Amino acid sequence: MSKLIADITGPIVVLAPHPDDESLGCGALLAHAFRGAGAHVICMTDGAASHPGSRIWTRERLANRRRAEMEAALVALGGSPSDLTWLGLPDAALGDCDHLIVAARICAIIRQTGAGALFATAVEDHHADHKATAAIAAQVATLCPDVPQYRYPVWSRWDDPHFDEALGMRNAIRFSPGRHGPAKRAAVFSHASQMGQCVDDDPLGFQLDPRFVEKFILEDEIYWRQE
Repeated sequence: MSKLIADITGPIVVLAPHPDDESLGCGALLAHAFRGAGAHVICMTDGAASHPGSRIWTRERLANRRRAEMEAALVALGGSPSDLTWLGLPDAALGDCDHLIVAARICAIIRQTGAGALFATAVEDHHADHKATAAIAAQVATLCPDVPQYRYPVWSRWDDPHFDEALGMRNAIRFSPGRHGPAKRAAVFSHASQMGQCVDDDPLGFQLDPRFVEKFILEDEIYWRQE
């Protein structure tokens, strides 16, 4: 049994800065949790900043699409749309929100779900929304000090040349996708708008690199305890 699983009792709560971070960073863990004690995902932003040049996909339409994709991803992992809280804060501007107010809402969800652990993106990730999510999680720790917290890296695993060196200073826990691999793959590919499959009038819009996608689907998930 994974040390991560052995150390956690009860459901888990995952903070995703954007729709797709939950599947890329925690898909296998979520699939495992949905088969057991349960899980709840909180999406911090509306994901509407990925294709700013599109005229067809307005911010509102894209946000609705990305929420639907995230609900489909949770179903692929064994959950349901009711396992999602959509905060809908502005994509690419999470750092501007009142962190304490958001943290209080997250803490309330943790209490409601009886969560045994909280997972948030690592501050080492270079994306500002990922850093803001980590900062909000730190505020949650002051409000819910009895709930263990873990961090999961996303972008730093891909674009930080010193990631392995930094990881060596962490007591990292690896979680193999194992039997949850097919569910994780289905969840990741549920986020079609980020795969270049929906928005066709913004050639400069965001699109996940296929190598990035395969890396996160095939390799172990990485977590560490946040003290």
